[in-house]
Amino acid sequence: MFAGRTLLRSLLIGAAATVLLMPATAAHADPSPAEIQAQIDKGNNQLEFVVEQYNKINGDLDATQAALTALNAKMQPLQAGMDAAMAKVNQIAVNAYQSASSLRTMSVLLSARTSDSFVDQYTTLQQLSRDEQLKIDNFRNVKRGYDAERKRLDQLLAAQNAQKAELATKKTKIEGDIARLDAMQQKLDAMQKNKLDASGGTTTTTPKSTTKPSKTTTAPPKTTSKYRPPAASTAGQKAVAYAHAQLGKRYVYGTAGPNTFDCSGLTMAAWKSAGVSLPHNAAQQWSRVRHIARSQLTPGDLVFYNGLGHVAIYIGNNQVIHAPNSRTVVKIAPIDTDPLYGFGRP
Repeated sequence: MFAGRTLLRSLLIGAAATVLLMPATAAHADPSPAEIQAQIDKGNNQLEFVVEQYNKINGDLDATQAALTALNAKMQPLQAGMDAAMAKVNQIAVNAYQSASSLRTMSVLLSARTSDSFVDQYTTLQQLSRDEQLKIDNFRNVKRGYDAERKRLDQLLAAQNAQKAELATKKTKIEGDIARLDAMQQKLDAMQKNKLDASGGTTTTTPKSTTKPSKTTTAPPKTTSKYRPPAASTAGQKAVAYAHAQLGKRYVYGTAGPNTFDCSGLTMAAWKSAGVSLPHNAAQQWSRVRHIARSQLTPGDLVFYNGLGHVAIYIGNNQVIHAPNSRTVVKIAPIDTDPLYGFGRP
């Protein structure tokens, strides 16, 4: 009887353990190719926002550094003028002190032809002193403002550098996550190909590769698109012609040519070739352009995606040229390749 109860209890515990383990085992099952692709797309979108923030902070740092350089250039002549005025006042003070002695006063009185001549000399000395003192006071007031601005810029520079370091850390983590997802995708692609080969099937297409282009690439791959850019007769067409010439070049975050680009770097460089200056950041570009409707699009207009996390250049026929992500190159894509945010004309 006791042995029977022990056996029954063991069986119940075993069954319960099996039930508890089954969901855990299922939860760790390999994701499907579609699930992996969805994770990769999500990682790309997250990385785009970080890259665009990274570009913005780099632009802000450049602007802050330029402001500091300009401020230093203004302060140099100011300091020189203040030093010269103070030296002159000091000399006037010495002269005034010397003229206050009885011997110096007597000498001046004896050398002066009239009493009015002496008074005129002494009054002139005092007026010069007052004028120079006013100059010094003005210099000091201006310098006080410059010092306050320099302090503000130094603090801003420190905050921007800290933000840049934080973004770099965040970007490194996301890139690591995407590299892990890429490896999973490659493994699944290989498994599917091996399964197809084992079943006797044939394929004329190569498995989709999500690996980052090699840094040793000496020439960009050729595009098979039949698209030809319009004649460069307008600013927009010049921007399109420039973008078309970059097809096949690698994506590298934070770059704007001539050999590599990120998304806002490409649109910035394209419009720079047409004589229009844009910042290296999708959100800032959106703030600079005139917003238009999709029905108004003409070649050269900018197309914004993913909550201003991505930007491309419209080339007509519902197509854009863009620099998508670190696993591909500058290429032509349908305009609806990503969730649309809006349209703008520089």
